[in-house]
Amino acid sequence: MKIGLRGYGVWQVGAFTTPAMAAEIEELGYSGLWLGGPGVDLAGIDELLAATESLVVGSSVVNVWRGDPSVLAASYQRVTSRFPGRFVLGIGAGHREQSVGYERPMDAVRRFLDGLDAGEVPVSGRVLAALGPKMLELASERAGGVVPYLVPPAHTRVAREALGASGFVAPEQKVVLDADVERAREVARPRVEHPYLGLVNYTSNLRRLGYSEADLAGAGSDRLIDDLVALGDVASVVRRLGEHATAGADHVVVQVVTGKYQMHPALPGVRLQVYDDEVRRVYRELAGGLF
Repeated sequence: MKIGLRGYGVWQVGAFTTPAMAAEIEELGYSGLWLGGPGVDLAGIDELLAATESLVVGSSVVNVWRGDPSVLAASYQRVTSRFPGRFVLGIGAGHREQSVGYERPMDAVRRFLDGLDAGEVPVSGRVLAALGPKMLELASERAGGVVPYLVPPAHTRVAREALGASGFVAPEQKVVLDADVERAREVARPRVEHPYLGLVNYTSNLRRLGYSEADLAGAGSDRLIDDLVALGDVASVVRRLGEHATAGADHVVVQVVTGKYQMHPALPGVRLQVYDDEVRRVYRELAGGLF
């Protein structure tokens, strides 16, 4: 499998995503559905694919600290044998603050990739959650591309340069659809602050991109929030998504933020966006501007 996704997808928590949601997302015109937090058994992904016709489902991402790569490889083979060309395997090193036994993430990802190699998961069918230069370099050598999370278009440009012309680049972009930018920023800020400004992987990456300690302090500066979350009306949000494409993205992943949350089923204290009629409205209105 060679990753050929183009256009726009959406990011949702896997545990809260149903086949009906997947069908609705496909009907609106989105080409990809990216699932946060799936386990190595890839439970539920077969059902999402069975409920849709051409939608590509990706894991964004499977945490390498939470399972055996041989089990994941077998799960990958199960899914792709039934739905060839419609699943992208994303893996990542997670975060020191949230992962038991976290140590030397580069070594952990390499070992995990070795396990996927042994299970005959093709390099071209897997992507890494790469932010920094070392992980981007590893992705260029041992994966088909990258799925960077919480990044502005400036990072998309860095990722494209690191992967060259053929590597797949699919950044995640948070969105608050509200023409009142001040109000939109108020909704966006808590989502960025908790948990991301407390996770070293993300803050280190933002420093590399030129954000100052003042930008990262507290709940984040207006500049930081505006760069990490697409705010405003449909035209403004579509323009930001297009900036990622101009910077080299093959596929841009939308994560809707509305300020309504529920608790993560596996990570104590981590809040997740509620999928409700407000999220559906944003998907629908954005689709009208994108497709």
